[in-house]
Amino acid sequence: MTDQQHLQTLTDIKRMMERSSRFISLSGLSGVSAGISALAGAWLAHSWIVGYYNSWNASGVFDEGAFVQLKFRLIILAFCVMAAALAGGLFFTWRRARRNHLPIWDVTSRNVLVNVCIPLAAGGAFIAGLLYNHLETLVAPTCLVFYGLALINGSKYTLPDVRYLGICETVLGIVNLFFLRKGIYFWAVGFGVLHIIYGVLMWWKYERKGSFQ
Repeated sequence: MTDQQHLQTLTDIKRMMERSSRFISLSGLSGVSAGISALAGAWLAHSWIVGYYNSWNASGVFDEGAFVQLKFRLIILAFCVMAAALAGGLFFTWRRARRNHLPIWDVTSRNVLVNVCIPLAAGGAFIAGLLYNHLETLVAPTCLVFYGLALINGSKYTLPDVRYLGICETVLGIVNLFFLRKGIYFWAVGFGVLHIIYGVLMWWKYERKGSFQ
């Protein structure tokens, strides 16, 4: 057997090990679509918040009903953005898995889901407590920190690049704690800009030349 054949055999073994131990069907386009959804949601939320404060400044009177309505609309918007990001992520991941003839739902993908959902569930309960106690300014940094921890926790079952994204999200959330009134901007950077950068880099690194195929 020639050196080239030995190298090809080792490459094939490595690919099989990667496929059996890590979920490698994540598409960079999933990150891009999630980032675009987040930026669109952040823009809409910002316009609502500005409109609310402009109305408050014009009247000079705090309207509790308008504030409750704003908070409700922002919560609904957050769920809509999350749904759009998940839909885009599932579609592009499914498409890449089909092209590479890989299963999208197996033991590895279940491990990713479980390890990601544990911190997310804890974060969701924590955020519910913040809203219950009227601590809305802490919601944005809390989202970033728990989301970052979820990515870090799930990264051991998928591509290592996910871990770096998780670290960036966590650090950004911690920094946001020192600039609480700027949460919408940190949210846009974390869930929007970072996801787009991550998605483009993932596509360039793994999908442009068909890596892991």
